[in-house]
Amino acid sequence: MQNFANQCLDMARSVLGHNLSAINEDGTILPFGNEVAVPEEGAHALAAMGEFYRATRETTLGTFDIVDLGARCLTHQAFVEGENNRALAYSALGLLAFGPAKQRNLIWERLMDPTREQLDKRLLARTQAKGIFQAFNIAKAVARYSMGLTKKDETGRLIDKFLEQIQETSTHGFFSDETEQGIGGVYDVLGLMCFIFIRQTLKLHVNLSLCERKLPSLRTFAEKYLKLFPDLVRSDGLGWAYGRGVGVYGQMYCISMILQFLRDGWIGTDKKPIYLDLLRRLFQYFFVTYLDQENGALVVNDTERSALLSQTTRIVNFDAARYLCQWSRLANIVGISLNVPAGTPKTSGRFIIFDKSNQKEQGVFTYQNAASKLHVQLPLISGRGKTNESDALAFPHCPGVFDWPVNTYLPILLPELTLGAVKVIPSYYGKKCTTGLGLNNTFFFCYEQPELISHDEAILSGLGSCKVSWTFLKDEVKADFSFKFKQAITLDAFRYVIPICAPHSRYRLGNSFTLGKNSLQAIVLKDDFGASWKDIQDVIQNPTYKTYYGKICYLQVLERTMPLNLQANREYQLQIQLQPDIQWISSCMLQCI
Repeated sequence: MQNFANQCLDMARSVLGHNLSAINEDGTILPFGNEVAVPEEGAHALAAMGEFYRATRETTLGTFDIVDLGARCLTHQAFVEGENNRALAYSALGLLAFGPAKQRNLIWERLMDPTREQLDKRLLARTQAKGIFQAFNIAKAVARYSMGLTKKDETGRLIDKFLEQIQETSTHGFFSDETEQGIGGVYDVLGLMCFIFIRQTLKLHVNLSLCERKLPSLRTFAEKYLKLFPDLVRSDGLGWAYGRGVGVYGQMYCISMILQFLRDGWIGTDKKPIYLDLLRRLFQYFFVTYLDQENGALVVNDTERSALLSQTTRIVNFDAARYLCQWSRLANIVGISLNVPAGTPKTSGRFIIFDKSNQKEQGVFTYQNAASKLHVQLPLISGRGKTNESDALAFPHCPGVFDWPVNTYLPILLPELTLGAVKVIPSYYGKKCTTGLGLNNTFFFCYEQPELISHDEAILSGLGSCKVSWTFLKDEVKADFSFKFKQAITLDAFRYVIPICAPHSRYRLGNSFTLGKNSLQAIVLKDDFGASWKDIQDVIQNPTYKTYYGKICYLQVLERTMPLNLQANREYQLQIQLQPDIQWISSCMLQCI
């Protein structure tokens, strides 16, 4: 894997070289273009420089003194007003990378006494955290003890607490980023991030024996994610593709976890070719889709695609540099080749259960077809009660075929019923989730909602119920939505939205999915709501409709705007058939490895 390791390090040097000049004298970060900077960008910069130092033992990069820049960033972060555990955690990660104890830490030596005192105070501040902030508390605890700011090491207890929360919120051992909003069950890609972050932090702990003691329990839960990858990674290398903040992070987290498992020897010899093939595809997609190979920096926000508002170009570039350095270091440790045979395409359908209780069932259904190459990820998870996102909606996510906008809510491939002041949408949770093989070798996924739920995840008790059925055969997708109301009610509006997207005009793989001239070939098989197709909306010039991967060009909307009196205990159905004209981008695939 030597070539891979060298390539990663060369990319990291380039990415850092293009972004270190954005660090101001006071440790703040100059925003990229018209973006608005977020306070924690300096913490991500420090973490990236720390990982570069770990990988190279170099304290300069070109004309930049990374120790001096790191000290500036840390000084600024120490005095940022308000509580920001995320920034402190990344700052702690970067600080520890320059030395396991303050007596031999290059950054600590550069800090002024007031900064040391302020950092001491902020790292010692304990916070009650939930979700991903528990992982950040672990990083703070490692820094407190390793830097000699406290004699009591709380790392082990916090790791136990982190794992206890997993068991409390998931019957099947998956991480949920619980919040006060929404129905609960936020099983997205940040679960991967937590395990990667904790593993990296533990490796920097001054007491390495603690790391060895806690690794087995962390492995028990992290392995569950690793086993998802063969079902999630698409033939072109697209990784995790549903939930918030995917895109480039959906690639980087998957790559990092595979390399960490290879380094720790947790992937058996018989499984290594499978995961090395996945690693190669994931990295190739990352390399071609997000790296501007002319100037050597990552592009995630432009006229064609976007990311979460918190994922600024600076943060993404510093995170990418950090991960690239990590990949280079781990690849050198592993010392194996990526020259393995490509995996054989298969046809399969599987529902992976995240949580199953009396209240709700949540998980993700994956389907892939060897002939058509159609590969979808259909999540049934919480969207944290956000009304301005489509990332977690329960439709088949397949960038290039079935797309959705970033930072914008639309009822993508789902019926949205407006009943007075609420909008009902069949997402977020289910009951009696079933999957299997039907007639003619069709794969099906079905679930029920005994109580309807609003688009901002409020259970509407006593209103009605819903049944949903998805069936997949080659490149054909059918959806059946059946609603029943417990009382007569007026339907004020109804809509069903199909986005038609184009891949990025420049940053794309030759074998990435796109739609041909026949598009999605949507057919309404049954519609009890009396909706009709509206004129196709041209949104090419609208900056709102960008995805993580490309631009939404058109919206095909099935809509009813006139009121409809719905009868009690009568079934109202919507049946849609989609047969996407799946094509592949004609340009040649770049051989980056």
